[in-house]
Amino acid sequence: MQKYGQHFLINENVINQIIDAALLLKSENLVEIGPGKGALTARLIDRGCRNFTVVEIDPEMEIYLRKNLPESADVKILRQNFLQADLEKLAPRPTLFVSNLPYIDAADILDKVLSCPHFQAAVFMFQKEQAQRIRARAGEQGYGPLSVFSQLRAQISPICKAGRGCFNPPPKVESMVLAFMRLNNGPVPNEKWTSFNKLVTAAFLHKRKTLFNSWSLAGYDKQKITTVLADCKVKPTARPEEISPGKYVELWQKLCCL
Repeated sequence: MQKYGQHFLINENVINQIIDAALLLKSENLVEIGPGKGALTARLIDRGCRNFTVVEIDPEMEIYLRKNLPESADVKILRQNFLQADLEKLAPRPTLFVSNLPYIDAADILDKVLSCPHFQAAVFMFQKEQAQRIRARAGEQGYGPLSVFSQLRAQISPICKAGRGCFNPPPKVESMVLAFMRLNNGPVPNEKWTSFNKLVTAAFLHKRKTLFNSWSLAGYDKQKITTVLADCKVKPTARPEEISPGKYVELWQKLCCL
């Protein structure tokens, strides 16, 4: 394993399915996150993509890419931690993001991408269990803040699975590729996302507690919580994992915005 924990994708079938999905989600701008040795990058070039940006944290991989990518493709190689990248400069117009995401930072990278004003679409590889949490519905195993935040900002579709043998070195877990398409006119404005994030995160902070108790412990007014739950037809004994993303928006609007 490399010092940055890379697992390089080597399975041609999975690579092709990622590229096929990406090319269906055309956008004015293309950014690949963590290209590594360029398995996806090279295939994007083979399929006609030009003048796009790759963001790579590993200086050794940067050198490798500069030596091996054709100059004619006009690929801009930015050596940087994507989580520290300025998306106003990197994605100044509608952008498609593609990546075999590093497992350790996958959730943070997804959140940064979905928060990008010019995010249009993305095709990302995740650890299988994390992909299942992203897609989980209320009441299903794994449902939580990641599910709520992802589903309110994008339409999410499964693309394919990838076993351990699809990578070198093989990871200890299986993986899954998901495609994301921006949901226009999302129910939570960007300028109020922090408030909504705080409310939902607080709901799931204490396992096995009711929504009422979790929000009370977080400092929200108990009487207002009781009133809002009743107004939204949510039982006072309801637990956080039983509440759909849309219902969280409704609760937040009444608890924090009215």
